Amino acid sequence: MMKSKKIKCPYCHANASLRPASVVYGHNRRSQGKFLYLCDRWPACDAYVSAHDRTHLPMGVLANGDLRHKRILAHQALRQLQQSRNMEKWEVYIWLQAKLGLNEHQAHIGQFSDWMCDEVICLCKQASGPPADMKAAA
Repeated sequence: MMKSKKIKCPYCHANASLRPASVVYGHNRRSQGKFLYLCDRWPACDAYVSAHDRTHLPMGVLANGDLRHKRILAHQALRQLQQSRNMEKWEVYIWLQAKLGLNEHQAHIGQFSDWMCDEVICLCKQASGPPADMKAAA
């Protein structure tokens, strides 16, 4: 196992520790072999972020429930854009980098704030064009 990284919770400023995902998700297939950086004040502070499987480095910045939900919506918006435009995943991220003026190291939803997630969702909706039923009516 790689050495865990020292990080602080952006909400309560406590330390965050590398813990098995089963602490949050329970013992199931989703958590098996997975790790999270979990705020040491959990569950009073519900901030956490997933760790990469191989390196155990954090996949982004700790997020509370609201921000985690927003990041899920941003990922879904990117997936929908990818499907509607028949793009490869890497092409979607190149597009996102250009739209937001970010480099490849900055263009990770796990790093994004609530506002940045809203931007991603909005940009994806604009780029996807009107819904399919609207196209048929035109």
